[in-house]
Amino acid sequence: MTEPIVLTSESPILSKLDFKPYRNTAVRRVKPFLPAPHEPQTKEVKTPWGATLIAKNGDMLLSEIDKPDDVWPVDPDIFDKAYIVTEPGYCMKRAVTMLVPMRDITGGDENRLVTVESLEGPQTVRAGDFYLAKGVKGEIWSYPNEKVEAIMKPVE
Repeated sequence: MTEPIVLTSESPILSKLDFKPYRNTAVRRVKPFLPAPHEPQTKEVKTPWGATLIAKNGDMLLSEIDKPDDVWPVDPDIFDKAYIVTEPGYCMKRAVTMLVPMRDITGGDENRLVTVESLEGPQTVRAGDFYLAKGVKGEIWSYPNEKVEAIMKPVE
């Protein structure tokens, strides 16, 4: 089996990809991860596609309103730059997210695996099922196709 393509925010290929701007339309739940001093200061978060991300003390934990157990961590500095709290416990993304189909990285091979080194840990995904997302500080992560179709709108 072919080894996955590994991407970091410093990978040279990123400058050659045709990222397009998208606006997220979803309202989400948000709560800070603030463990007590005697508790573990990190928390493993399992994604629906099997990746394990690491939430650190101070990270914001986001989830879809209809899927409260589908949680992912966001660095607090990035949260401040990219999101707006709409009411206590809820937020919307105000920043534009740059997206490109992951298959653009694999030369069209939808079955090729790609490991994305996100701020929260590596995520290995099938290229045909994900976009590559780039955020406000150049950070990258994998973004499921179905979420792009459901809640992302191209910026004209």
